[in-house]
Amino acid sequence: MRILSAADVEGALDWDGLVERLRRAFRRGAEVPVRHHHEIANPGGPEGTLLLMPAWQTGQHIGIKVATIFPDNDARGLPSVMGAYLLLDAKSGAPIALIDGPMLTVKRTAAASALASSYLSRPDCERFLMIGTGSLAPYLIMAHASVRPICNVLIWGRSPDKAARLAKRLDRPDFRVAATDDLEAAARGAHVISCATLSKDPLVRGDWLQPGQHLDLVGAFRPDMRESDDTAIRRARVFVDTRDGALAEAGDIVQPIESGVLDPDDVAGDLFDLTRGERAGRRFYDQITLFKSVGTALEDLAAAELAAERA
Repeated sequence: MRILSAADVEGALDWDGLVERLRRAFRRGAEVPVRHHHEIANPGGPEGTLLLMPAWQTGQHIGIKVATIFPDNDARGLPSVMGAYLLLDAKSGAPIALIDGPMLTVKRTAAASALASSYLSRPDCERFLMIGTGSLAPYLIMAHASVRPICNVLIWGRSPDKAARLAKRLDRPDFRVAATDDLEAAARGAHVISCATLSKDPLVRGDWLQPGQHLDLVGAFRPDMRESDDTAIRRARVFVDTRDGALAEAGDIVQPIESGVLDPDDVAGDLFDLTRGERAGRRFYDQITLFKSVGTALEDLAAAELAAERA
């Protein structure tokens, strides 16, 4: 059995190749049972989460990710999301590779958002706002830039110092990245807004959204979390990564449905629909689009297969 480190995974998964591998994976499909989701008591801090995410394709590969999410890990100098991925042969059950979970997760999550953006954002998008400064933020920026001509990026975070450090690390002459403390102005001026936080209260206000924008919501993976308000949901054409996952777990979808703001039938489509051509993405230039991601084991399996092939 091979062991793939974070560096191995990062080097193996280029954005163009990974986005296309995810596109093919959603078109093809796989067996993806509902993920196990367990709350873990954490004395003195917020609850942790244990996720078990299996998926397989008959005669090819079986994979399972074991992931933990501890929101206060930043204070310990650790990522919020950690874990490992085990890839096995689906004919014999033999282990093939043990893969670094955090790197696999950030790469496939960012690539899924880029895949959605390739259908939902305008082709001429240049200005990008990143809300959040966690481990996923730089990967979301670069993944979106791989599918759209993004060249001007602003970063907003609850910690201005972290936003400034991340902006300095990513800034270059042909790809301008800066921190901002004015979230509303940055949101109003962006072509694409990506949000990756563990917020329980809306950060993006629908009144700020401008015609033609695309909103990419990646955090808030539990029903009690929220990154956008009801007005944003009302104004946008809403898409999700998978209907089953988003309608059960995504606070940005679950809460508006419970309050009557959104009907489940108002969700225009998911990545299966978009990649198979069963639903149109952006229908006109001035439309506001919204993509809500909660993650699926199908993405992990596709990314793990590609990493094992290339590493």
